[in-house]
Amino acid sequence: MSTATKPKHIGRNISRIRELRGMKQEALAISIGVSQQSVSNIEGSETIDEERLNKIAEVLGVSAETIKNFSDEAVFNIIGNTVTNHDNSALFQFHPTFNPIEKLIESYDENKKLYERLLESEKEKISYLEKLLKEK
Repeated sequence: MSTATKPKHIGRNISRIRELRGMKQEALAISIGVSQQSVSNIEGSETIDEERLNKIAEVLGVSAETIKNFSDEAVFNIIGNTVTNHDNSALFQFHPTFNPIEKLIESYDENKKLYERLLESEKEKISYLEKLLKEK
């Protein structure tokens, strides 16, 4: 049995970081001046030249060392240590400080008043136009 550790797959790390950033291959390709197919090839490669790695790291907003040493386990550990179920539950509890039904009724009443004002305005306009016609 060999105890040698498997070398980091730099392309896979780039892919994971890009995905975590919510970036598409095409966007990364445009940012570094290559085709989308080239980015796909880069993400399939175990090694990448330093110049290209630095360019990609800059676009992804991380250091080249971060890409080299990236691990999914570390990400999950960070998430697990910083987010608790108690914190998440607060995100899904919505308790308005007002009664939504009352707000709906207020909105309805306001619309009704506006409509009545509009009707009154139209009636005044019609009577004014009729008056003008009679004078001629």
